[in-house]
Amino acid sequence: MRLVQTRVRADMRQDVLDTLDEENIEHVAADERGDSDGMILYFPLPDGAVEKVMERLHEVGLEDDAFTIITDIQSATTPTFDELESQYTQGPDDEVGLSHATLRANAREVTPGRPMFVVLAAVSAIVAAAGLILNSAIVIVGSMVLSPFAGSSLSASVGAVIGDYESILDSFKSQLMGLTIAIASATAAAFVFRRGYLVPPNLAIENITQVSAFSIPIVLTYVIAIFAGAAGALALATDLDVSLAGVAVAAAVVPAAAAVGLGIVWREPVLAIGALVLLLMNLLLINVSAYIALTLFGYRATPSTRFRDHVAISLSTIGYAVVAVVVLVALVGALASTYQYLVFVETVNHNTEEVLTQQRYAELELIDSQATYGAQLVPRVGGDDTVSVTVGRTTERNYGALARTIQRHIARDTTRPVTVEVEFVDYQQAKPRSNARSARIDSPSRSIASPVR
Repeated sequence: MRLVQTRVRADMRQDVLDTLDEENIEHVAADERGDSDGMILYFPLPDGAVEKVMERLHEVGLEDDAFTIITDIQSATTPTFDELESQYTQGPDDEVGLSHATLRANAREVTPGRPMFVVLAAVSAIVAAAGLILNSAIVIVGSMVLSPFAGSSLSASVGAVIGDYESILDSFKSQLMGLTIAIASATAAAFVFRRGYLVPPNLAIENITQVSAFSIPIVLTYVIAIFAGAAGALALATDLDVSLAGVAVAAAVVPAAAAVGLGIVWREPVLAIGALVLLLMNLLLINVSAYIALTLFGYRATPSTRFRDHVAISLSTIGYAVVAVVVLVALVGALASTYQYLVFVETVNHNTEEVLTQQRYAELELIDSQATYGAQLVPRVGGDDTVSVTVGRTTERNYGALARTIQRHIARDTTRPVTVEVEFVDYQQAKPRSNARSARIDSPSRSIASPVR
């Protein structure tokens, strides 16, 4: 909540007081000392009421440059404050009530200063790289807590909905800088991990669960980015703690940036490009979903200046513009690549399910199906696309033709060469007469079907 203190000229006094009475706002007036015939008004307001009430006062004659102080307060007790708070929780006319200035301030409060932003971006990426190699979800979550990307990612959306071009430019610069620092730091850390023999140099990182999870642009990973951006917008618009939403934003950014670095050091172009596509798509979805959420909350832009007024031609501006164009081109490619990959995944899932529902495979249980990202931005860079299918079976029956059958079904619906790997997990099951527990013994085996060229 806010305490408003403003100076009112004598000729405007009655109009201003009548307006406050119409808005049902309790106030206190104090006459100025000396020869001045003005007065100082004091009245508390909910956060959401500040902008609307001040607009009303300016309409009845309060000067735009009148001496005005708006401060944070912990509590206020007036006969009508509860009613005001209820009215402006959603806001007048069903619009969100936070003022543009407050919304802008909330976004900037969760963005650390430039030196600290650089340090946290680097540290969070390094910790995430270590967590990916260790296959440790706990370490990865720790890197998300350190991440500074929440404020920089949400500021662009805030600037867009309120017409603050300066915030948009600052946000884009911060996101570009943070993206570069995170990838560079993760790459440097991965180089030390590998060349310093902290991990086996020939470690197959593409087979590490956490690494593959953040290097394949699947729909579920995009869901994180979409709802993280919306949750961050909700936290900013309602003046709630944005730290939890910040962790969700980091979940969509930091691990993917670290995976890019790992792919570069381990010379795995498919992994690196897949993680980069995921990273760019997540950043786009965070910004777009936050913008849509703020728009749905009722915010509208009221720009009073032109965009070019905030742009000064300099070497740094030209540098940022060049980088922005490169990222934009990469983003367009990422969109096209993601669409192609998602279509391919849908084809794989459909055909795998179609095969396993056949009567001769009725005893098999589908455990997992995963298609590697075939780097659609650079066709054939990784050779064949590989589809890995894991099935469970309770008998020792040999299904030697399963991989070939799945591969043949997929090949009918796609022009890309596909290698299908099928891993069998054998287990025994003893059904109890009483409450005895079932016993399971894993004994994986694998068959591989390469594409017919």
